[in-house]
Amino acid sequence: MDVKSDVVPVQVVGISPTENQGVAILLGNTQKVFVITVDAYVGRAIAMSLRGEKNERPLTHELIGMVFDAFSISIDRVVINDLRSNTYFARLILKAENEVHKKIIEIDARPSDCLAVALQAKRPIFVSREVWDEVEDASELLEKMKQAQKEDPEPPDEPLFGEEPK
Repeated sequence: MDVKSDVVPVQVVGISPTENQGVAILLGNTQKVFVITVDAYVGRAIAMSLRGEKNERPLTHELIGMVFDAFSISIDRVVINDLRSNTYFARLILKAENEVHKKIIEIDARPSDCLAVALQAKRPIFVSREVWDEVEDASELLEKMKQAQKEDPEPPDEPLFGEEPK
C-alpha cells in the first residue's frame, strides 16, 4: 500500500455518547468527517488519551503500550482499511527493531483498539482511499455538535469538538 496515495490522513475530531451506551468517534480532516461507533470502555480510553490522562492503574491500551515499549516495538501508524456490512476493519502497523532483527509487522485489529493505542502513542491515523470514498460525510453532524457544545454551560467530560485537548 502506497501510504501517500492509497490512504487519507485523519484525526479524531469529536467524541459523543450514543443512545445505545456506546461512543461515537468522529474521524476526519478538512474535507470530510465520518463516524465509528465504539463500546463505552474503549470510548473512555480514547477520550482519556485525547486529554492526556492516565488511569491510576493501566488500562488495557496503556498496558499494550507498556509491553510494546518493553520489547522495543513502536507503532508506526494505524490504517482503517475496510468497511463491510457496516463494520470497519483496521491494521496496526508496528516496527520492531533490536540488535537481532528489524521488522515491520501488520496486525488486523478492531479500529477502536487501533485508535486507542495510536492516540496514546501519538501516532498517525489513516483511512484507505476506498473506505474514505465509501463513508458518508458527517461534517454537518460535527458542526451541530460543536454548536450544542457552545450553548451548553456545563464543562464537557471530553475534549471540545475540533479543539485541542487541555
